[in-house]
Amino acid sequence: MRPNCDQSQYKTKYGALVSIILTKSYQRLCHGNMVYLYDEQFGSFKGEVVKKFTWGTDSGFSVSVISYGAIVQSIKVPDKSGILSDVVLGFDDLDSYVSRNDPHLGSTVGRCANRIGGASFQIDGFTYQLAKNIGKDHLHGGIIGFDKVNWNYTVDGNKVIMSYLSKDCEEGYPGDLVTSVIYDVKDDDTLYVEFIATTTKKTVVNLTNHSYFNLAGHGTGAEEVYNHVISINADKITETTPESIPTGRFIKVGGTAYDLRVPARLGDAMNRQADSELYDDNFCVTSYEEKALNFVSRVTHPPSGRYLELYSDQPGVQLYTSNFLPSPSEPALIGKQGVGYRRHGAFCLETQNYPDAIHHPGFPSAILQPGDVYRHRVNYRFGVGKEIGPEVVIS
Repeated sequence: MRPNCDQSQYKTKYGALVSIILTKSYQRLCHGNMVYLYDEQFGSFKGEVVKKFTWGTDSGFSVSVISYGAIVQSIKVPDKSGILSDVVLGFDDLDSYVSRNDPHLGSTVGRCANRIGGASFQIDGFTYQLAKNIGKDHLHGGIIGFDKVNWNYTVDGNKVIMSYLSKDCEEGYPGDLVTSVIYDVKDDDTLYVEFIATTTKKTVVNLTNHSYFNLAGHGTGAEEVYNHVISINADKITETTPESIPTGRFIKVGGTAYDLRVPARLGDAMNRQADSELYDDNFCVTSYEEKALNFVSRVTHPPSGRYLELYSDQPGVQLYTSNFLPSPSEPALIGKQGVGYRRHGAFCLETQNYPDAIHHPGFPSAILQPGDVYRHRVNYRFGVGKEIGPEVVIS
């Protein structure tokens, strides 16, 4: 069935249609691609316009990203009855992202995602001191990371390309780093993301997206998160200290609460761990092949029928069960539609290199050299009612 090309349908179905970006994108919709893209102003930051871009498909699936922090602000997915729900945590307004997004909801994280022990590293005998923002260590790019700046943006067909120049010595990192994040949505209800970076000096790079997912709907809380069923294609994790800094050793997942190669109810898996050891761990992707898209994880929410499949060319994925969102005894973090977000109200699957790789020769290298190009691809495939997912390798 060919879609109706009357723009008013989108005003009714998706809210105010501010502007169709590029005639070419709109023509793709009218000729059967069933994907539209529009933009609107989301606010202003330091005198710059912050844009919000929204894609939609004929199924009702839609994705919104904003230029501030290159943030995924919304992902709406139909359930088995066709009812749409937003399945990522976030805010309705820019001020909240600027002032209250310490959890990095939906953010592009860099220059180096996850932790760097001691907030320092050496390259060619020179020690670089980074910003300390989690005890004595460095987390998610520092105090003003990539999630706290407004990115430039261009549009190429249905792709939105966001770019940012991180200058030499920003947060302590060497080299001018030019980073692009390419967002694309196609009619298979998949969000395609690609990170690209180049540098003028040897530096450390490990980019990721920090979206918080709840396939029951962003406001349904921990009880529905516990009802998710998860599998991760990993036969080991990186061992860490109590401060979550890798030791350089690995732990085989067999016989532990980290063995998610066979699908498990997330709440049951979490109950197998001590309260202080809930998931915030780097899983090492099995059968990882550099530059190839590998199956990483599949998560389903049986009551709604929704599922998420994750594919990436990175060697690791961080499973995080939002342990540091407010506890029941604390004031909630107020998010979209006035919903209160609390501990375990979502999960993150952050594709990445192994954390603190700069300090561990046995980990994949995190050093980017001048003349080389950093690339990281990740696909978020959403759907409903699919019973059988990709096979997890168990060795």
